[in-house]
Amino acid sequence: MKENFKDTNSNIFPYDRDAAYRYAKKWAFERNPKYYNFDGIGGDCTNFASQILHAGGCVMDYSRWTGWYYTSVNNRAPSWTSVEYLYKFLINNKNRGPIAEECTIDDLEIGDIIQLNFNYDDKFNHSPIVVKIDEPRKPENIFIAAHTYDRFEYPLINYDYDDIRFLHIVGYRI
Repeated sequence: MKENFKDTNSNIFPYDRDAAYRYAKKWAFERNPKYYNFDGIGGDCTNFASQILHAGGCVMDYSRWTGWYYTSVNNRAPSWTSVEYLYKFLINNKNRGPIAEECTIDDLEIGDIIQLNFNYDDKFNHSPIVVKIDEPRKPENIFIAAHTYDRFEYPLINYDYDDIRFLHIVGYRI
């Protein structure tokens, strides 16, 4: 288990993947009452993914509209609950909060995000979190946790998707 230390060259703190995994396991089939359940209004997958990132130590960025935060159902950033906005925030973030980079399946780790496109268009629709990886690295050996359709250690290969992207959480800035 990695200690929380500051990378002095980049000011990036390490993501606590063990804590992220424990949170995913605890809440995969339930809802944390601290957060609104978005199942009935578009889905809860990205809300759950954001909760996991936060549980892994990632601090919130309270920049209105462009940040990544949740204080209530009516006071949250679009990136907290939207697949596309979360992607844009994670990939482009230069300020506080989690930072990600697109990667290949070979670079995935526990606590990373997979985004799936189900609709054969250019928009991704689902944000499950990696909770188990077997070798060799291929979709049938990657297992996820997700909300909306609640899952834990669910095989990625069971999803019928048109496109996929892998987001490696590099760490976070404060």
